Amino acid sequence: MWMRKSNYMNSSEIIIAGAAILDVLVRPASPEVFASGSWPAQEIRMEVGGDAINEATVLTLLGKQVDFTGILGQDAAADTVLQHCRRLGISTEHIKICPQIPTGINVVLVEEKGERSFLTNPSGSLRRLSAEDIVLEPSENTGIFSFASIFVSPLIGPGELKQLFQRARDRGLLVCADTTKRKRGERLEDLREVWPLVDYLFPNREEAALLTGEGDADWMADRFLEAGVGCVVLKLGAEGCLIKSRNLRIAVPAVEGITCVDTTGAGDSFAAGFLCGLLEGRDLRECGILANACGSLAVEAVGAARGIESRRQVEERAQRLRKQLGIE
Repeated sequence: MWMRKSNYMNSSEIIIAGAAILDVLVRPASPEVFASGSWPAQEIRMEVGGDAINEATVLTLLGKQVDFTGILGQDAAADTVLQHCRRLGISTEHIKICPQIPTGINVVLVEEKGERSFLTNPSGSLRRLSAEDIVLEPSENTGIFSFASIFVSPLIGPGELKQLFQRARDRGLLVCADTTKRKRGERLEDLREVWPLVDYLFPNREEAALLTGEGDADWMADRFLEAGVGCVVLKLGAEGCLIKSRNLRIAVPAVEGITCVDTTGAGDSFAAGFLCGLLEGRDLRECGILANACGSLAVEAVGAARGIESRRQVEERAQRLRKQLGIE
């Protein structure tokens, strides 16, 4: 049994599918804290998180109309996620409420240098999303379908991804996808029928290496292109990003002088910045600049998207990167 939640008629520019959960952030902390009976953390805070809701949050702050599609339980955690969406203006029309499952909650241990470890609930909504739960009802303004993370749900394998991405293409949408770490030892070949349906792919270095094998950024990007991906946007952390298609290569460095506090949601914020650029028809270098600007802001604060507050803030950070590149 499930119920829909609706807040306004769909006028979305982008449909985002994937996880919406709660993160309980503990900082500073590492898995070693469990060796003692008690540990005095500097900060413990609850935040709305999940790859898709992070993307949706940042895109909404950048002024975009977002339709989020995914699943939640019927509990206090779900109420918090829905309140977050309504406060920002993220459409909840295509969220399915499933009373029989709990909304996903992650405990995120954030170390001093910003790296993270997770405690997750495998029976929560994060791992119960199916392709049938994803609603693709674009408005006349919708240009992009973003699947926030390949491998996020064990119920959406290569066959389901192929059907889902084909549905999006049949509706005239550009297909963009981020990735998370593979769960079952998948390799590039296992998704051979999926990659040709992906227009833009946003893996980070570690995720890419698990699929393609170890190599430098160009080598890994080339493996995805050979598999059929239209354009690979490889997230390289402190090195920025590499944007590569069959006839184009652009390296965009990271913003200099950034102090990393927490990497939670940084990749999602990066993807949101790039998607914003695509929606606005910017060239790919500009998309990369916006993406790096969003990523740099995200790592400066604890929480998935807490570092990003406004479009003006992102544009100021993007302009800082342009000056760094010598672009007026």
